[in-house]
Amino acid sequence: MTQMPESTKVLMEGMVDSFEPSVERTEMERGVPKQRLVNSQVLAKLKVGLYFENSTAADDFEEWYFNTIKRIGWFQFHHPRNGKLLTVRFEKGEIGELSLLDDSGFDTRRSVTLEYLR
Repeated sequence: MTQMPESTKVLMEGMVDSFEPSVERTEMERGVPKQRLVNSQVLAKLKVGLYFENSTAADDFEEWYFNTIKRIGWFQFHHPRNGKLLTVRFEKGEIGELSLLDDSGFDTRRSVTLEYLR
């Protein structure tokens, strides 16, 4: 299975890891609400920044995004917090806007949300 290009770096700054618990809650007329599990697995989301040190790195990422995973494909990714190998995809196939980090025009980043089954 494919991985992101080696020239794409993951930024820890602003990383957010979350998931929907997939629990159905039923309010009761009296007493504590009942809860039950809806699914055995949950869809987790990981928001990270992707850093590109030059325009070639940004172009390599876009080439991989459009031609290798074709915007919606799954790929392997090491979780930045614990190093676990995950099979992820971009939420809704979106990779966010490419934004400059300095006036030189070389350093750029994208903010993306990855999703995976936990």
